[in-house]
Amino acid sequence: MGSTRYDLDARYDRASKAGYGTKSAGEIFTQNAKRMAHESMNPHGISFRESRDSEVHPHSVPIILGLDVTGSMGHIPHELIREGLPKLMGGIIQGGVPDPALLFLGIGDHECDGYPLQVGQFESGDEELDMWLTRTYIESGGGGNAGESYLLAWYFAAFHTRTDAFEKRGQKGLLFTVGDEPCLKTLSASAIREIMGKGQQTYTHFELLEEAKKKYEVYHISVLHSDQALRADRGWKELLGQNCISIADHREIPNVIKGIICDKFKNQSFGTTGTGGLDQFQML
Repeated sequence: MGSTRYDLDARYDRASKAGYGTKSAGEIFTQNAKRMAHESMNPHGISFRESRDSEVHPHSVPIILGLDVTGSMGHIPHELIREGLPKLMGGIIQGGVPDPALLFLGIGDHECDGYPLQVGQFESGDEELDMWLTRTYIESGGGGNAGESYLLAWYFAAFHTRTDAFEKRGQKGLLFTVGDEPCLKTLSASAIREIMGKGQQTYTHFELLEEAKKKYEVYHISVLHSDQALRADRGWKELLGQNCISIADHREIPNVIKGIICDKFKNQSFGTTGTGGLDQFQML
């Protein structure tokens, strides 16, 4: 996946025709009416999602964005499809990283929700990224168990992704989770089997974080829109240190991610081929 370019003009034209700026979340995220995850995003039986280099993108940079889609965070995907996603992808490319490959994850609560993990594909093109984002089921679940399953993003990244960046260049990808709750502390073998189709080992969140760190730089964006979120933020700071970024306004999510990625690669030369349409972003 990821062999197409992000075309900002085409994206704005398509978004206008699709009514992304005016339609409600329910009108855009049609899985909500069906009350179930899209079959293509069901992780059951998935072996790997792959980020591979191509002629168009010879220096692919794998980026995983795990979005909390429980009740208090369900508006974030709507904001991303309205304005945030083109800001994110355009900003990364304009910032000198021409070959980003973005994978969306929908994160819920594996102790309470029917669909605690939804999985897209690594993509670089505007149409493909919009497709995966709008396929996401905003379950709006969660429970009173003092946390959400952000550790599922770490599990999937560690054991179910393969990237040329890491395998060919020894270069870690970037993994971001976004939410306002603490991370649940345990992922049982039975939960893994139910979600993925197989699983023999129970993991703590510490163990999964360390596994994910082998192939990814791991970040959490903590959205501080409630007293509960403020309390959760303290735990994330203890867990991730400076890799926990706290924001009061969820509209800053694209700027935060763009800034981290561009800073990481600011001294790296990607050459002159496969620019992924970099020139079109110079006036953003």
